[in-house]
Amino acid sequence: MRVLVTGAASGIGRATCLRLARDTAARGGAKIAAVDIAPSAGLDTLRGDLEKLGATVLVTHADMGSVDAPTRAVAEATARFGGLDGLVSNAGVNRPGPLVDYSVEDWDWLFAVNTRATWLLAKAAFPALKAAGGSIVSVCSMSGSFAHAGLGAYGPSKAAAIMLVKVLAQEFGPEGIRVNGVSPGMVRTGMTERVYQNATIAAERDTLVPLGRVATPDDMADAIAFLLSAEARYINGHDLVVDGGVSGNFLGRLPGLKQIPRG
Repeated sequence: MRVLVTGAASGIGRATCLRLARDTAARGGAKIAAVDIAPSAGLDTLRGDLEKLGATVLVTHADMGSVDAPTRAVAEATARFGGLDGLVSNAGVNRPGPLVDYSVEDWDWLFAVNTRATWLLAKAAFPALKAAGGSIVSVCSMSGSFAHAGLGAYGPSKAAAIMLVKVLAQEFGPEGIRVNGVSPGMVRTGMTERVYQNATIAAERDTLVPLGRVATPDDMADAIAFLLSAEARYINGHDLVVDGGVSGNFLGRLPGLKQIPRG
């Protein structure tokens, strides 16, 4: 498999690269373009770990918030690998704040990285993915389907990303390209780890999830790998919510309801 993954240095992107490398190790190894905004120790470590798994690795630095970088990253990957079988648009940013105080610059930045980059990556990768009968997965968020005060443009940008997935699936499907989204719930990543350093908060968040724990990046990587694979060959235009059930249990937390005992 020849795949490009953005936001690859840590969290869900890193876990996805490693999952794809492990899956293909017995079949000659994956060819992975690991894309992140700048050089980092995380990218260096990822390269080494992937190569130990037999993968061929291209490390590319590209700012997904710019107009030109997504196209350039795809061009580098297709030139190096002779095409692409998969594209994972994972890079994302957040800048919380009440919308009444939000700046236009922050709004535009979140939409550029969280939404526009997927469109630009898909446009650039279209010829290669068409030739390969490939697949696109965009990492969205449960915040794109469920409103949350104080997150600024994050929720709106992820809602737009979910709709973008559905539109691309309609347009790319006839060309043999599947396009799907994965919407994580709560995940312990580098971006959120500071919150989980508080043991009380971490435990409370675990309790909110019907499965009893907050997700790891590997939980998301497994879903992404599935959607890229032949096993998902008839899934197109779907946003797969991977949240352990947390976004569906609001009514069960209403005050006054009798709770079902556990254990």
